[in-house]
Amino acid sequence: MKNIIKFIFLSFFIISSLSGADDKTEQIKVDIYKIKNNIQHIDDELDDNIWITRYNNYLAYRKIENDLEKIKKDAKKYGRWKGSKYKELSYQLTNKIKIKENELSLISEYKDSPIGSMIKPKDIDQAPKVTNPFIILEAYSYISKLKSNVKEYGNTNLELGTLLAIVNNKIEEIEKLYKLEKTKENKQTLDNLKKELKDFIMVVDIVSSTHEVYTRKIDQVILEVEDTITDEIYRTIKLLFIIFILVGITMGIKVATKKYIKEDDNHYSVNKLINFILIIIIIFIVLFSYIDNASYLVTFLGFASAGIAIALKDWFMSMFGWMAIMTSGAITVGDRIKVIRDGVEVVGDVLDISLFKIAIREDVTLTSYRLNRRSGRVYFIPNNYIFTDMIANYTYDELRTVWDGIDINITFDSNHKKAVELAKSIASAHAKGYTDLTKKRLQKMRKKYVLRSTNPEPRVFAMMEPYGITISTWYYTNSHATLALRSTISMELLEAFKAEKDIKIAYPTQTLRVANSGPIEPETLLPGTTATALFDGPISN
Repeated sequence: MKNIIKFIFLSFFIISSLSGADDKTEQIKVDIYKIKNNIQHIDDELDDNIWITRYNNYLAYRKIENDLEKIKKDAKKYGRWKGSKYKELSYQLTNKIKIKENELSLISEYKDSPIGSMIKPKDIDQAPKVTNPFIILEAYSYISKLKSNVKEYGNTNLELGTLLAIVNNKIEEIEKLYKLEKTKENKQTLDNLKKELKDFIMVVDIVSSTHEVYTRKIDQVILEVEDTITDEIYRTIKLLFIIFILVGITMGIKVATKKYIKEDDNHYSVNKLINFILIIIIIFIVLFSYIDNASYLVTFLGFASAGIAIALKDWFMSMFGWMAIMTSGAITVGDRIKVIRDGVEVVGDVLDISLFKIAIREDVTLTSYRLNRRSGRVYFIPNNYIFTDMIANYTYDELRTVWDGIDINITFDSNHKKAVELAKSIASAHAKGYTDLTKKRLQKMRKKYVLRSTNPEPRVFAMMEPYGITISTWYYTNSHATLALRSTISMELLEAFKAEKDIKIAYPTQTLRVANSGPIEPETLLPGTTATALFDGPISN
């Protein structure tokens, strides 16, 4: 009976123990789940943290540095071994060294700091020397920038302190997890976190001490700049007070002169003289007050230059035009050019190119013959016309010839093919020298420019016009003497066409048919009357 009782009791104890063990295992699993959940929340919080990203770059730098050291040792070792196999291996290792060194140069800022260049505050720029009122605003802007730099570096310190708390919290959670799961992975993670925490503690110490020193230095610089601002404000007020006294004295002098000078002309002249003297005195006072400040003089001259540039805009544009002409070589002395301005056309040779204008001597040209009817004048073309108007160069880049054309009309029943052949032979004979010269020059120009057509041979075209067929003859001629060759070829064409029986020169004509043979009264030809005997129908005279 006792044995049965013992067996029952032992069985109950074993069942109770097994049940308790299951409950404990289940609790451990719950704890592990909670810890991992906490760790996941911490990792989510650190995912977008800029300081963790920078620290990872620091770790990457260290890893690349270690890999590079190992590769260099291998390259040095295999470089001494003979055989094509080891030469190829040495060559590959040398390329890897270059790649690793390039990778290190990309993240070189992490060489000495786990957070890179952010461990150092921004450099303190040179403080502006406040020697005139215009620099006061610049000085205040400089002070604002310094305060912003201090605040930004202080925020860095605060962010790193917050990061330390988060990393420390993660370490605590990993330690709890390691107690429950003593795995190699958890151990490695814990060791890495402790090293990371150690590095960040070092960084926080450096940043904290640097922030304190940096703040004191910034405060010192700000005080110095504020003192110079105060001194300049005091000097400016004193200068304005002196000018105010001078203006008051001037007004008193004007009132006094008005009592003693009765004539208006004399009074006006005296007032002008007083105003001029006042302005001169004020200018000298201002100049002598700031003569030691070169930057102020530059500023003053800058404002003066801006005013002059507005008042003398055309002069300045002519100066820039001269620079463009001289540097581009578009126009040189001796060139024959054509300038069109407001409907006026001028063709002549460039005599001189001065700083403001181009001097052109007008020559007897086709333009003079058709439009101006006089020549020999000297025109002065402002250099700024090169930016606003059309200027044609007949002799650009040593090309001394130009196309010229002559049109002659023949009747519809004329032998136009023979006319074309005659015109082409005459033009070829007289323009041969210029054609050969042009051909040589165009061959040289093709090396510098894109020329679609370089055939300089004379060209003759036959075109149907209202009063007949136009024989248009084109040829190269001297750009300085176009009229001479034009006159020669024109007369040759005229004589050649007249000598041919089947070629008749055409001109505007009109055929009249008499309606009746009755006499025409003179009165019918007067303006405002009509005549019925001369044309098919009545017309106005």
